Amino acid sequence: MTATVVATAFGGPEVLHVVDEPLGQLGGGDVRVAVKAVGVNPADYKVYSGEFGRDTSQLPIHLGFEAAGVVVATGEKAEGPGGPIRAGDEVILYRVPSAYAAELIVPSSSVVPKPTALAFEEASGLMVTGATAAHALVATHVEPGDTVLIHGASGGVGLMAVQLAVNAGARVIGTAAQPGHEYLRMLGAEPVLYGDGLLERTRELAPEGIDAAIDTVGSDEAIDVSIALVADRARIATLAAFGRGFALGLK
Repeated sequence: MTATVVATAFGGPEVLHVVDEPLGQLGGGDVRVAVKAVGVNPADYKVYSGEFGRDTSQLPIHLGFEAAGVVVATGEKAEGPGGPIRAGDEVILYRVPSAYAAELIVPSSSVVPKPTALAFEEASGLMVTGATAAHALVATHVEPGDTVLIHGASGGVGLMAVQLAVNAGARVIGTAAQPGHEYLRMLGAEPVLYGDGLLERTRELAPEGIDAAIDTVGSDEAIDVSIALVADRARIATLAAFGRGFALGLK
């Protein structure tokens, strides 16, 4: 048995409860992990709050997509993307269902080594935002020398996208509220305040134009500014404005 967090109804945090559930059997390609920290993401709340729907037949809802911990045991064929997995290894789990638990049995394909420089808390929140940002950069074909506009640059996915784009050799302009500007500069981005006049402020920063844009916000402002500044709509990605994105031919 293992302690697991489930939502027994739709609502706020009060609907979350800790219950004991069977852990299951360890298969040949599986890994058993003692969880040290769990990534908490907006999608978790949107599921149990009912924002994604209120189908009561889905209750109780098991939450979480990512975690970090220590390997307790492995199946005979436990080899992940980073190579063989052994008991005692510190690992990141992604993507895994029902991550809000004290112990998990997961496929070895979802297990990667935890960088020693990262605490378990940091590592547990690395992959949902990090993988999303990485995929957005691939989708928009960001290359060295490109100028990239990232909307919501001080948010979870935005901060990941900023660092990955800077590391890839791109020039990054990031929209954010004023309190986030200093940190964005530390990461190598050029911050710009969102709100009225964003188009003009961005054009002033990049009169030669913007090569690609990533929208992590979903606002009309983010979409309007992106399509005004980026000539190729296939190089604009949105993570939230799905309706307008599809209609305008964005990624």
